[in-house]
Amino acid sequence: MAAPWQGFWSGMYNMLPLCLSVIPWGILAGSVAVQSGLTLGQSIGMSAILFAGAAQLVTLGLLASGASIFTIIISVFFITAQHFLYGLTLREYVAVLKTRYRLPIGFLLTDELFALSCAQKNKQALSSGYLIGAGLCFYLCWNLFSLLGIFMASSIPDLAKYHLDFSIVATFITIVVPMIKKISVLCGVGFSLALSMLLSYFHVEGAVIIAGVSGMFFSVFIARLTKEST
Repeated sequence: MAAPWQGFWSGMYNMLPLCLSVIPWGILAGSVAVQSGLTLGQSIGMSAILFAGAAQLVTLGLLASGASIFTIIISVFFITAQHFLYGLTLREYVAVLKTRYRLPIGFLLTDELFALSCAQKNKQALSSGYLIGAGLCFYLCWNLFSLLGIFMASSIPDLAKYHLDFSIVATFITIVVPMIKKISVLCGVGFSLALSMLLSYFHVEGAVIIAGVSGMFFSVFIARLTKEST
């Protein structure tokens, strides 16, 4: 078994490209927090404690619309539910670690860290040091970019007009595309994309969630139809 902190700097280095891709997203999250009426401390704390880009933006949107705390909690739960799958996927490599390593890995586990872990061909390299190093690198960069957005919100009016939200799409494209290695995955991604666009066009609530779940079922169907090996 690898030394606990072996690979720490390697993890930080490998995470840097994904950190760069979320610069606009982090700026957007920070600026929206200020524009939603949060104080400087609350805006900084939201990125530091919640640490979930999509959940932050949805929470701010719901707060602005006057939604109840219960609605916000339920919405964030479903938006971040994929982390249960992330945890189960990485359980083989994390379960053997001591609690003092598992807890920070759990907090730092994001879409980006999961994608980086799946892309790692040598699974033996997924030491606690590597995972914490990669996750910590993204955490620090996310908070730095959010802080930049917080200060930019007061100096650059109406940041929304610059369409920084497109960075969310761009970030997930960089995560998903490298993971498409089978025809079933390609079909599932294509089906989800087409269905999400169709449902969004007809203003169906929960279009993205419905499309995502449907894409997974469609991917499984294609895999069984083609008798694709696992």
